[in-house]
Amino acid sequence: MSKTGGSGTATQHKSDTRLLSPSFNGRVTLPLVSIGLVLALHLIIPAHENYRLKLLPYFSDFLVILLFVYGVAAAMSIFSRRIREKLGFKAVFHACGFLALGVYNLITLKFELIPNIYFPAPERILGVFVEDGFFLLRCLVYSLRLLLSGFILGALVGVFTGTVIGWSRRFNYWIMPFIRIVGPIPSTAWIPVALVIFFKPTSASIFLIALGVWFPTTVLTSSGIMNVRKSYFEVSSTLGASDLRMILTVALPGAAPSVFTGLFNGTSACFLTLMAAEMIGCKFGIGWYINWQREVLAYANVYAGLIIIALTFSFLIGLQFKVRNKALAWQKGTIRW
Repeated sequence: MSKTGGSGTATQHKSDTRLLSPSFNGRVTLPLVSIGLVLALHLIIPAHENYRLKLLPYFSDFLVILLFVYGVAAAMSIFSRRIREKLGFKAVFHACGFLALGVYNLITLKFELIPNIYFPAPERILGVFVEDGFFLLRCLVYSLRLLLSGFILGALVGVFTGTVIGWSRRFNYWIMPFIRIVGPIPSTAWIPVALVIFFKPTSASIFLIALGVWFPTTVLTSSGIMNVRKSYFEVSSTLGASDLRMILTVALPGAAPSVFTGLFNGTSACFLTLMAAEMIGCKFGIGWYINWQREVLAYANVYAGLIIIALTFSFLIGLQFKVRNKALAWQKGTIRW
């Protein structure tokens, strides 16, 4: 009996030692190989003879920085299982992304297979961030102010409206037909009305963004509340809970997954509306910047603005996912996300 126990302890000790010992996953080197290949091709192959613009060092500098960052991460992965698993999981995707960037560099700067005025080389796009970065940051701050103001307003009104509709049949009878008629209309279609109602373009933009968030949040919040089990409300009522208490402690927590889904959809609608809203009179913002640069055919600046929008959207969605996971930790294992 003791031998078996000793053997089990020894096996567990070996397993723990194996987990703590330095290890290496060969997949983490794939991004390094792809970045090195792209850098080598960029340095070896000369620019196309018809490329008249001044050559910039930003693309090669960017690749060198990436090599350093991934090299450090690969070295750290030897001693950290968490980093090793995370890098190994994303390694193939990152490697393919860098190779795609290298292919784009070849067909624009090196071989000029597509019109350079509409598809600028990566060095031109990176140059915008370096040379025009402060102005882009000011535009981003202005856009975030509009975006967050409209999002918070639309989310609050949407959750309130959805709760009222999902809880009360009387309000559902009167309000739901209005939502079905007005809700599917794109927010951008209300631009003429918004300009008449609001005197300032900023206020009109916030209204349009809030309208885009309001509809999906309302619909999914009401749907979530309607799908909460009736037995939960019956138990709460038996224990003497008021309607308000049942809404706050039963209905909304039970509908929380649907509420977050509505907010995710509303975030997408936010960015779609923001681009149009900033073109109706605003003198600042990323949407305004993109439209201005498009008019003067500065497509490198246009792509830089699009990259900023993509990164900002990804960050906000990722932040919402973290908040959702934290707020709904009690539901983990019962629902899939």
